[in-house]
Amino acid sequence: MNYAYMVRCADGTLYTGWTNCLEKRLKAHNEGKDGARYTRNKRPVTLVYCEGFATKEEAMSREYAIKQLSRAEKLELMAF
Repeated sequence: MNYAYMVRCADGTLYTGWTNCLEKRLKAHNEGKDGARYTRNKRPVTLVYCEGFATKEEAMSREYAIKQLSRAEKLELMAF
């Protein structure tokens, strides 16, 4: 399974990404070793949204679509 996900950083900002293992990816973000450069200094991060997909391409496409949303639209998406 592949996932498009959003995390909330300690400073309240949102980070969107994709992965094939949510648990491992969240651990990487929070340990700061293999996580995204953006989240490295904004730990801890908390998972606030995710969607599952059959293929990597679908997850990456959804990640891109989420990144195009405004912050208000992202917050609305999280409310569902």
